[in-house]
Amino acid sequence: MRVIRHTDADFATRLRELTAASSLFDPEIEQRARTILEAVRARGDKALLEFTERFDGAKLRPEQLAITRAELMAASLKADPALRAAVAEAEKNIAAFARRSRRRNWQMRNSHGAVVGEKFDPFQRVGVYIPGGTAPLVSTALMTASLAKVAGCPEIVVCTPCGKDGTVNPALLFAARAAGATEIYRVGGAQAIAAMAYGTPTIRRVQKIFGPGNAYVVAAKRLVVGHVAIDLLPGPSELLVVADETANPRHAAADLLAQAEHGSGFERVWLVSPSPKLVNSVGREITRQLPRLARRKFIEQVLNNTWLIQVKTMADAVSLANQLAPEHCQVMTRRPRAVADGIVTAGALFLGPWSPTVLGDYVAGPSHTLPTGGAGLSFAGLSVDQFQRRTSVVEYTRAALKKALPAVRKFAEVEGLEAHGKSAECRL
Repeated sequence: MRVIRHTDADFATRLRELTAASSLFDPEIEQRARTILEAVRARGDKALLEFTERFDGAKLRPEQLAITRAELMAASLKADPALRAAVAEAEKNIAAFARRSRRRNWQMRNSHGAVVGEKFDPFQRVGVYIPGGTAPLVSTALMTASLAKVAGCPEIVVCTPCGKDGTVNPALLFAARAAGATEIYRVGGAQAIAAMAYGTPTIRRVQKIFGPGNAYVVAAKRLVVGHVAIDLLPGPSELLVVADETANPRHAAADLLAQAEHGSGFERVWLVSPSPKLVNSVGREITRQLPRLARRKFIEQVLNNTWLIQVKTMADAVSLANQLAPEHCQVMTRRPRAVADGIVTAGALFLGPWSPTVLGDYVAGPSHTLPTGGAGLSFAGLSVDQFQRRTSVVEYTRAALKKALPAVRKFAEVEGLEAHGKSAECRL
């Protein structure tokens, strides 16, 4: 873990290192992802099967790519009452939040008296990527597919990695089906993005791809834009804790460790505070808590991306938060709402001492699929409206057209597009 203070002689230099590009923009990762995409585009299922064997250790046949009804039934039978209750509780909050966010058709009359407006239709076929690997993200099924269901998408395709034996975590399958998945495939990594973007004999292409993933998955999503739409760039997890002297160092350390444990090694966590005492205390707490955690080996890979930063003022902390554009930002200060008002690039904000990021990960309601790697400067987190396709609607009457004609004629004249003007004039 790295500790830097505003009094250090090299503070500015180390801050530049801190805000350097993340793994999302690593050229080597991008090139490897490109190679996988091109192979799947050219060779379809055959390439999918080869990559599944190489990366996941599972030797499959094309007909085994799809999860069967029997497997879904078995997964449902394995779901114990506690899991069913947790899934139902989370899905209730996620769906309620999504329904409030859903865009609705509207119309108005413009200056010509014509009716103009927008209509919003669900994408007809969407793809959802759910990470697997060392930590099958059961919650991600709910945080993505549930939004598609609320939006009304009729075809919801889920891709997720399988284990060496070809099986997929049954709890993940149960959650995905509960969230509304209509098709599930045991395909992971950049190859899954390729299958959904280009289509194969087994997996038909989708209109838009959603969901988080490792650096290769996110690189693949960036590379297929144009062939398919994507939601955002949600990669390895991040957490920034903005805190003052009132924060509990034990809680802050626990939150940082929680977001570091996902397992890719590319996760990034930061504490920013004007309090030297808090910075020191959080460092000691991380050292104390880490040996007791089951996934400490994964967390240790992230210690080089763990920064404890003492700034001069809370205003400096807010400024740094906006530069980093963190996926999750916890504000643990005396007046958290006032501080949070100044943070305008975070994927999600968690205010006060009783709002750890894990609530957003699992049950609070807003989707935990959020921009990482600085992408929050341009992207917002996943919301239900991203599953809706916007179409503008224009309806003129003869009288409205007549009123618009002088302006239409002038634009056509200035632009030298005679046929444009005649297409309106001929109606009158």
